[in-house]
Amino acid sequence: MGKDKNPRRVAENEAMAKLRMLRTSPQKLNLVAQMIRGKSVDKALSDLTFSKKRIAVDVKKCLQSAIANAENNHNLDVDELVVAEAYVGKNMVLKRGRPRGRGRFGRILKPFAELTITVRQVEEQA
Repeated sequence: MGKDKNPRRVAENEAMAKLRMLRTSPQKLNLVAQMIRGKSVDKALSDLTFSKKRIAVDVKKCLQSAIANAENNHNLDVDELVVAEAYVGKNMVLKRGRPRGRGRFGRILKPFAELTITVRQVEEQA
């Protein structure tokens, strides 16, 4: 009598991880996400480890979470995983301000972003 099981949001050979409320602009986060798209997870992890961008640490955590989801929840082989998708979305914006000359007010926008990483198991060609 119960409800049917929810359908999977990704394919059978994929796993996903999502990170919300990252304190950086989506434009800066997209530069790091662009760096790992289409690469194998080993290469992507090493690129993020040695990146000089501050947000690369959080992107690496999200990628490790996607790898763990693939291994533990979906029984995928870690050695055959590839970063299929890494895309960035906007989140909220904190509005702050600073007094300027002649009684005016300068707006300071502090944007937040969110990151979604999908890893896919691809069989290696012999």
